[in-house]
Order: sequence, then structure tokens, then C-alpha cells
Amino acid sequence: MTPKDIAISPDRLGARAATVVFLAFAAAYFFAAVLRAIIATLAPVLTQEFALQARDLGLLAGGFFLGFAAVQLPLGTWLDRHGPKHVILGFLSLAVVGCLAFSVATSFAGLLTARVLVGMGVGACLMTALTGYRRWFDAATLLRTNSWMLMTGSLGMLASTLPVQWLMPLTGWRPLFWLLAVLILLSMAAIAWVVPGWRATALPTPAGLNAESAIHDEAGYASIWRSRYFHKMAPLAFFNYGGMVAIQTLWAGPWMVRVAGNTPLQSATGLFCINASMLVTFWSWGMVNPHLARRGWSATRLIAWGVPLSLAVLAFNIFAGTATGWLGWALFCMTSSVLGLAQPAVGMSFRASLAGRALSAFNLVIFAGVFVVQWGLGLLIDGFATLGLGQVASFQVAMLVYLCCCIAAYAYFVSVNADN
Repeated sequence: MTPKDIAISPDRLGARAATVVFLAFAAAYFFAAVLRAIIATLAPVLTQEFALQARDLGLLAGGFFLGFAAVQLPLGTWLDRHGPKHVILGFLSLAVVGCLAFSVATSFAGLLTARVLVGMGVGACLMTALTGYRRWFDAATLLRTNSWMLMTGSLGMLASTLPVQWLMPLTGWRPLFWLLAVLILLSMAAIAWVVPGWRATALPTPAGLNAESAIHDEAGYASIWRSRYFHKMAPLAFFNYGGMVAIQTLWAGPWMVRVAGNTPLQSATGLFCINASMLVTFWSWGMVNPHLARRGWSATRLIAWGVPLSLAVLAFNIFAGTATGWLGWALFCMTSSVLGLAQPAVGMSFRASLAGRALSAFNLVIFAGVFVVQWGLGLLIDGFATLGLGQVASFQVAMLVYLCCCIAAYAYFVSVNADN
């Protein structure tokens, strides 16, 4: 896979500047990941304090991803027009407000509203970074930094498990969100200081396309929605990758408590181990990606070989039932991590001036999938329980429905012929 215009760019950063910029964006993404996954650890105390059912818990966790998904399309246009620096600073301001609102909420509606606002606020963290990297870094560095940004996210989700569980008896859950608001403000200051500005680029009209059509494409998402490669990847992004995030950030925790019979502390420990394994996995992808690419292993080829393994692990976890603990869900997340390669591949399949919109559109698909799977599993679990199934069986059958959706998405992926 060779990007159309990645070979030469006057905006390339030197090694030192690139490292500093990466660290500034990574800090913001770290706190975004803490906020993304913290509901899994807080689930027992929030369930008790607000009398939440499974569908309520799924909606509360999914509200983050609903807000996240809602901003992706305008985000892409703003990124290409104004650049990462100005966009992320505006969005993170919403995250600060959302954290403070969550800390003072006294009802489920208040929690959900604040959760959606937080999701909107951190919805730019990864896309702003990847859009900037698309212009500032070379191709090999782009693939590596994408994996390392995901590794940073895993580190943030790691911090949302046992550290949060240890702090709650000392502080309660509300002050944790005051602390997160302050830390996000500090990351905003770092970004304002070190991230370079953005020069808009004017590209020539492609051959065979009149000026009016070219302007329309440049202003919107038409060329992205028409891309067969985008179509090929979208169902996997929605069900397989989005569902993996839904399980990692929520349903692995309730499974360990309500199916495997773990205590809340054991569940938090299991979530810690899951996220630690993902941290190592994404670090490893960052190390090996450039070497695999040189040997002809494109993102599409790796996904084609890797997804069936994740489906096999998911099926095993479902049928193992009460025997499935953190290790089974860690293996599922690790084998699903190959889908993280799709994001930079989609970004590089478009020219640089469309990268923000391409990445944001793909992110919209992923996080719409997270929301649907996160809430959908809660609805299915409650629905099967209403039909008379036991707690363990309700979880298993709900996950089996999800597995069938993942198999269908992979079947579509292999059936579509598209060059990346």
C-alpha cells in the first residue's frame, strides 16, 4: 500500500519535534481512554447507588460512544480546514465540562447527559493526532505511531481499573472526575505549546472531474462514501472492532462478576490484566508493522488472517461460560487488535487533504458500533432474562447473537474486492 502523496511533504517534522508532538497528543488520548473505560470499574458502585439494570449500564457506558460518534463527521471537515491543534483544544474544553457534570450528577439522566458530553469532548483525541501524523510523519512512522497511540489508550484503560478501584475507598468516585478534569486541562496546555499550526493545501482538480464536482468532493464526504475500500472495512469496524471495544470497556467486567462469579476487586484485577495485555499487543504491533509492510503483509492481508482467530476465541469464551475469566477476554481482545491496522490503512488510501474526513468517517463507524453493541448486549441480556433464561444463559445467548453479526461482517469483508 503506497499513499498517494506521502512521499514528499514540506511539513515533515524532525525526530525530536515529532517525539514531543506525539507525547502531547498521547497524554490527551491517555485521559480520554481512562474516561472511556472507567464505567466498567465503577459498574458495581453505580449499579448499587442508582439501581441500574443491565440495559441502563449498557446505555450509560454507550452514551460516551454515542457522543463520540455524533461529532465525527463535522470533526473531519474541521480537521482538514483548521488543523489538529485548534480543533482538539476546542473539543477538550467540552470534556472538562462533562467530567465536572458527571461528578455532581444525582440521577441516571444526569449521568447519561454528562457521559455523552464527555464522549463528544474526547471524540477528537485520536483523530486529531492521526490527521496531523498523516502530514507530519513518513509512512513507516505513521503506522508505528498509530499502534503506539492505541497502546497509550490501553495504558489509559489500564489506569481505569485497579488504580481506580484502589482510590474509590479513599476518595469516592465523584472526586476522580474532578482530578481528570484538571489533568485534561494540563494536557491542553501542552498541546497549545508544542503542536505546530496548520497550512491549508489546495490540490489540483483530478483529471476527468469538473471544478464544481471537485469543490463538492473537497467540501464533503462524497468521495469517502464512494470508496470500495471503505465499504469493505466498514462492517468489520462496526461489529468486530466496535464490539471488541464494547467488551473491553464494559461487558468483560459484568461477565466476570455475574457469569464467572468474581468479586468487584477480582473483576477490576481482571480488567487490569486485559488492558495490560492490550498495551503489550499494541506496542508489539508498532514494532513489527514496518517490517511486515516491507515483506508484503498489508493491513488487509493481516486482517484477513487474523479475524478468524478472534472469532474462534469468542466462540470458545461463549461456550465455556462460567469458566471464562479475564484470560479468555484478554485473548479475544488481543486477537481482535489486528483490526486496529485498518484505521491508518483507510487514512492512507485517500490523499492528505481528505485524511481528516476519511479517518473521522471510519471512526464514526467504529464508535457507532461500540454504542450499538454496548447497549444492544444489555438489552439482549435483560430480554433473554425476561424470557426465562438464567443469568449465565442470558449472557451466553446475547454474546452468541453478537458472534453471528461478526461472522456476517467478516463474510462481507472477504467478498468485496477492493484495492487499498
